[in-house]
Amino acid sequence: MDHINLVETFSEFKEFKNIERETMMRILEDVFRHMLARKYGTDENFDIIVNIDKGDLEIWRNREIVEDGGVEDDNTQIEYTEAIKIEPDFEIGEDVSEEIKMGDFGRREILSVRQNLIAKIQEYEKDNVYKKYKDKIGEIISGEVYQVWKKEILILDDEYIELILPKSEQIPSDFYRKGDTIRAVVSKVEMRNNTPYIILSRTSTIFLERLFESEVPEVYDGLITIKKIVRVPGERAKISVESYDDRIDPVGACVGMKGSRIHGIVRELKNENIDVINFTNNSSLYISRSLSPAKISSIQLDDDNKKADVYMKPDQVSLAIGKGGYNIKLAGKLTGYEIDVYRDTDSENEDVDLTEFADEIDQWIIKELNTIGCDTAKSVLELSVEELVKRTDLEEVTILEVMKILKAEFE
Repeated sequence: MDHINLVETFSEFKEFKNIERETMMRILEDVFRHMLARKYGTDENFDIIVNIDKGDLEIWRNREIVEDGGVEDDNTQIEYTEAIKIEPDFEIGEDVSEEIKMGDFGRREILSVRQNLIAKIQEYEKDNVYKKYKDKIGEIISGEVYQVWKKEILILDDEYIELILPKSEQIPSDFYRKGDTIRAVVSKVEMRNNTPYIILSRTSTIFLERLFESEVPEVYDGLITIKKIVRVPGERAKISVESYDDRIDPVGACVGMKGSRIHGIVRELKNENIDVINFTNNSSLYISRSLSPAKISSIQLDDDNKKADVYMKPDQVSLAIGKGGYNIKLAGKLTGYEIDVYRDTDSENEDVDLTEFADEIDQWIIKELNTIGCDTAKSVLELSVEELVKRTDLEEVTILEVMKILKAEFE
């Protein structure tokens, strides 16, 4: 095996691993110096010349010429008789440089060089990937789905670097096949067993923030500040925004003309419902805005315990609570207050639709009452327990509990 073949092999690594010329030369020199140090005890008297472009690698050993019989170290000294065979004009005390051929090394040493080179390049690549993505934490990247597993998705970026999107970081309605393009934010980068592990996220609030920066120029430029984001991935999100420029409507700018800006974000998040509200230091107003689209009648605040009692018309209660209770939960997280909603009835004669009790009465029970024509609270209370048991498939204990809830509304 000669040095040309070795360097051709090294050039392959340079090409496929995308290593700079200077770095490849340094790695090659380090590997060969390690081999020389093991074989000769030191590498200090060797010169290594690497030319990646031409596929050349030369090793020259420098030795001092001493008189015959005066050699104490074969590696650093050479007898005068041997030196003049290389060049007749040499004299004692001068240095002689002699090229070391690959044939002077054993097959095992050459194999060791190759193995060390592979290890060095892999180590360099891993370190390079780690540093590259460590600086990208919080940035959105695009990649191609390479493999879909039960607990995670393997993604390749444009340099074929492996990225991981765990199931826990996927929006529940996400569905991808091999070859699909996926966008996510770099959430975490760590080394595991000396291998970089790059974790992506589509559920992070940072992902939503970066999407707004990419869709809304005023946010990217800093004219609009995102104060806080809370979200239930794939279901609902609330984002409070503020602008120090009175000429800019932060909510209008984020939503865009006819929702043009926010629609792209909603599609990316699998139709996640996004509420954009104006931030304010007025706690009552902030809570009122956070409960949108519901309209409130009044608020009682307990600032010491961070609690808020909110009163609203019966037909607004279900809007305030929202599907699955997401609206009121997110409003609480956004404002930092524990919010309780109460129905504010104008008079004893006012009736309340049964759907307004969805947070207290199961939906299937409401449907069962609807089938017998009971759509409001008073239409149920006008019937006796016996009549309700007879006309529905509900048990007496269930009907008693329902009537207790409905009566409390009018007390």
